[in-house]
Amino acid sequence: MADLNDALPSGGEAKTSSLVEQAAIVLLCMGEEPAAAVLRCLSREELLEVTQVMSRLSGIKVDAVKTSMQRFFEDYREQSGVHGASRSYLKRSLDLALGSDIAGNVLNSIYGDAIRPKMARLQWASPKWLADRIAHEHVRMQAVFLAFLPPTQASMVIEALPEASRDLVLLNMARLQEIESELLLELEEIVARCLDELGTQSAMVEGTRQVAEIINRLTGDKRQMVELLRAHDPQVVSEIEVSMYDFFMLSNQTEEVLTRILDEVPLEQWAMALKGAEPSVRNAILRAMPRRQAQSFEDLLRRAGPVPLSRVDQSRKEIMAQVKVLADAGEIQIQLFAETVVE
Repeated sequence: MADLNDALPSGGEAKTSSLVEQAAIVLLCMGEEPAAAVLRCLSREELLEVTQVMSRLSGIKVDAVKTSMQRFFEDYREQSGVHGASRSYLKRSLDLALGSDIAGNVLNSIYGDAIRPKMARLQWASPKWLADRIAHEHVRMQAVFLAFLPPTQASMVIEALPEASRDLVLLNMARLQEIESELLLELEEIVARCLDELGTQSAMVEGTRQVAEIINRLTGDKRQMVELLRAHDPQVVSEIEVSMYDFFMLSNQTEEVLTRILDEVPLEQWAMALKGAEPSVRNAILRAMPRRQAQSFEDLLRRAGPVPLSRVDQSRKEIMAQVKVLADAGEIQIQLFAETVVE
């Protein structure tokens, strides 16, 4: 099933949303195993859409079930009862009809399309896990594998491959035009192996980074929490403190410290870095500026249009690198935490 709307008859008078609901009803009526077989044929977006509707359905009226099933079977009766031919059957028939060379091209086209639904199931795998699965394959095989993935996922898998080989993989992908049957068979074996092992993949979590983000946002005594953690594992806490050196920590700094940092960073870079920043960070920077400069800066922020997130992240990294230089040189005293003060 290539499209969710194919799960049920088109029913010209029905809206797309109602078709998804009808598909959900039919799937619920099928039972777990048949429904699972259908769900495996859907794209990620289609699967999420129909399963969300399935999870929300309750107290389904008999008429709704009857209508959905009736339309489903009306479409079913219109389909041919002839099963598809196997690859070997097609190859023998096409060899006789067209000759082996032309038959090979036709089969490559057919089975190139046939493998896409299998590859679509790999969109649930993490890029690092997929990169590990193909890291020891030859470069041309890696290129073929990635060519069948969605571009966004393929780019993340390439980034997870060894840096030294990425250019060759991309070059081989750019040169792909027709894929030989031998490569397609090899690809089918790799994909089948990946699908068999899909349930064993692990999840990658940046633990120290996550803890740093949490501590930076705690409202209690952050320093006490860090010292408690340090008593258990000083090395891990050192890594946490490095991760805490992030853009958000600027909201915890004194105006004196922020004024010194402002002297080192151009306003244009601040305008980029503060795009989408938390209000506490933005307000802290504005308070540290002279009034006229703050007014000019707010005008600059208003004039600045949408910018890529990558540029925002890069500007923040550059600013924090400059902050670390100043802190290491002893020119500023950085607070990793929002200190509790008394009058």
